[in-house]
Amino acid sequence: MKTFRLLACSALALSAVTAQDTKRPPKAVRVDYAMVTRLFGTDPTVPAVDNPPTPAKVALGKLLYHEQGLSKNGNLSCASCHDLATYGVDNKRVSPGSDGRDGDRNTPSTYNSFRQFAQFWDGRAKTVEEQATAPVLNPVEHGLVDEAELVARLQQKPELVAGFKAAFPDAAEPVTVANFQLAVGAFERTLVTKSRFDAYLDGDQKALTNEEKQGLNDFMQVGCITCHTTRLLGGHMFQKSGLVAPYPSDDLGRAKVTGQEFDKHFFKVPPLVNVEKTAPYYHDGKVATLEEAVVKMAKLQLGRDLTPEQTASIVAFLKTLTGSLPEEFAPKKGQ
Repeated sequence: MKTFRLLACSALALSAVTAQDTKRPPKAVRVDYAMVTRLFGTDPTVPAVDNPPTPAKVALGKLLYHEQGLSKNGNLSCASCHDLATYGVDNKRVSPGSDGRDGDRNTPSTYNSFRQFAQFWDGRAKTVEEQATAPVLNPVEHGLVDEAELVARLQQKPELVAGFKAAFPDAAEPVTVANFQLAVGAFERTLVTKSRFDAYLDGDQKALTNEEKQGLNDFMQVGCITCHTTRLLGGHMFQKSGLVAPYPSDDLGRAKVTGQEFDKHFFKVPPLVNVEKTAPYYHDGKVATLEEAVVKMAKLQLGRDLTPEQTASIVAFLKTLTGSLPEEFAPKKGQ
């Protein structure tokens, strides 16, 4: 009987200890914060642009960004493919143009685009100002014939003409292609998001959970930082798609711009800010989920086979890069 009581007491004591253990907070994940700030603390280096913002110029740029009349069939605006309510993309593999023909590359986000060192997947434009007219004059996208047609279409819209006069009051002829670029660029430079990871970089050590900090550690230790650094975790360099293992694609990437053999299959490293919201992935949009993108990228670029635990951990970290949309573009509750 004494033995039974002793066993019972031991069992109760063990249960109490176990219950006590479950109430203890999980052990804090340690992160080399100095290393994190060195890797991710600064924005990419970008070209200097003489385009001081004014309220009138930004307002005009917003109008132009949403104007469907600047397309061949009057049915396509920048916002058609770069929807500001869905993180600056349309979540399609590739986007259709004014004639309904699909493009050949996945639509990148316009949020934070000006913070990158170059524009387009192949870097053929240096700034968002230079980039602004390229889709409008692309035969597969907006489909306007030339700059003269763009100016003519602008002049047909009284509200746009008034907007140009307000934005460029000292210009003898305010409705020009150059001013179109400046206005769109000024508006796109307002499209910034800030995330919990930004808060963490700015010193809020509690902005990330233990699981997310472990994901940050895994992101660094696996080698993702070979390409994805800076405050944007990308958007600062070119890299070959399929560096270690080939990625099947007929797209020559930057070689289409430079004509150089060594640039074949090189693309701008995409920034990972808001990556949770911008599926599908890669330059061809053929990767549907973030988990698949992480696994394939590790294999193609690093020669690493990730465990399911590493994949889940890294994905958890990447979701901390999602920022809040500007209030005027964020979907309203119930939408």
